[in-house]
Parts: sequence; structure tokens; C-alpha cells
Amino acid sequence: MSTPPPLPERPRLPWDPPDHFEKRIPDGDNRERLVCARCEFIHYQNPKIVAGAVCTWNDRILLAKRAIEPRKGFWTLPAGYMELGETIEQAAEREVREEACAAIEIERLLAMYSVPRIGQVHIMYCARMLSADFAAGTESEEVALLDWADIPWDQLAFPTVVWALAHFHESRGRTDFAPYSNPTGDLAKMWPPRKPAGL
Repeated sequence: MSTPPPLPERPRLPWDPPDHFEKRIPDGDNRERLVCARCEFIHYQNPKIVAGAVCTWNDRILLAKRAIEPRKGFWTLPAGYMELGETIEQAAEREVREEACAAIEIERLLAMYSVPRIGQVHIMYCARMLSADFAAGTESEEVALLDWADIPWDQLAFPTVVWALAHFHESRGRTDFAPYSNPTGDLAKMWPPRKPAGL
């Protein structure tokens, strides 16, 4: 039996550390980091912040169908990575503009979800659209304003989208609620996506 040829080496990616960085536990630390073997500089790798919003116009909710991976072709709330030099609120407003070509006014913080499996923190707001104008941005195949009854629950892109919609519905019309966090119970296990019981 012949030995299969070795797999080609993966090409170097822009975010790969230089060759002189090595993984080890720096003095005084308690976990493995990337450390420069020349100058001892520590390259910290920290979670990314995702900012987004549940946006409404006349009680309808703005959803976008993803035109990019991951989960291309599935519906999501407008959200994405925060950029350097902007606030979380500015990031949420920008993501809504980019993905749904809509202008919003943020009303309040809805939730903050930890997603340690992929090193992300999702911060979601309640927001009001400033007009009924919207369109698909470059990262969206389609954008729609949907009544609650028409949300395509089994076609939602991510667990945090299900959570944010459920928490938005639970707090609708209230101003006295504390921001939500990662759910427990049935809502925490809501995957594959489906409409949570009682909503």
C-alpha cells in the first residue's frame, strides 16, 4: 500500500504571527500566548465585539438575508464587528446602514451575549428606524420588514439572533428591564433554529 503524498502547506495568511513568535506561558501569566522570541512582546488574542440591533418600523422587524458566509442564505439581524475608533452604538448604526441601507436611532441596550466557542461578544440594541427606507447592502441578498408572525424562525442564521428576537419580544413595550445575557433552559438550546415556545 503506497503512502499518500503529503498535503500542501497552507499558505501564510495576513493574520498569522511572524515565524519568530512562539506559543508559551509568559512570566507572571497563567495561559499560553504568542510571544516574540526576539523581544518578548506578547501578542494578545482577545474576543471580537459584534454590535447589532433589533430595528423596528411600525412594529415590524428588520431582517437581512446573508449574502456571505458563514450561513449564507439565512436570515439575521443587522450586526457585525466593531471597528477601531467607533463606539459600540456607532458600530451598530454603521452595520445597519451597510447591511440594510437603513438609518436608525438606538433606543436602549437589549442584551450582551458571550460566545466563547468562537471568541466573540455580541452586543444588541433596540432601535427605531428613522424612515421606512431600506435596501439590500453588499453583504445581504435580501432585506425585509417582517411582522412577528412572519419571522422565518427555522431559517435564522445564528443562535444569538434567536435569543435577541426572543428577548426583544419579552421586553417589548417595557423600559424597566435590565439588559439580557446568555439564556438558560430551552432558549439556550434553541438550535437548529426554531420559534421558542410561548412566543
